[in-house]
Amino acid sequence: MLVAFSVSPLGGESENVGRAVAEAVRVVRESGLPHELSSMYTTIEGEWDEVMAVVRRATDVLLAKYPRVSLVLKADIRPGHTGQLTAKVARVEEYLAE
Repeated sequence: MLVAFSVSPLGGESENVGRAVAEAVRVVRESGLPHELSSMYTTIEGEWDEVMAVVRRATDVLLAKYPRVSLVLKADIRPGHTGQLTAKVARVEEYLAE
C-alpha cells in the first residue's frame, strides 16, 4: 500500500508550516517504513495498519501544538505488491525512454 499524505496546521502564522511539517516528517522517518518526501506530499509504503498508524502519529504531533490541523490523504491499495514507491516511477521512466 502506498499512502501520500499532507498534514499541516491551519490558522496562525504561515511561516510555521515548514517547521510543523518537519515535525510530522520526523515521525515518518522514525517509523522505518520506506518513504519519499516531495514538495506537496510525503508518501509511505507498507501494510495498512502500520501506514495508517504513522499517519495518525504524524497528525497527533501537530494536534499537540495546534488547535486545528488539515490532513489530505491518497492511497494506492494493491495487495501483494511491494517496492512500488520506486517501481511505479521506474515504469513511467521506461515509457518515457521509448
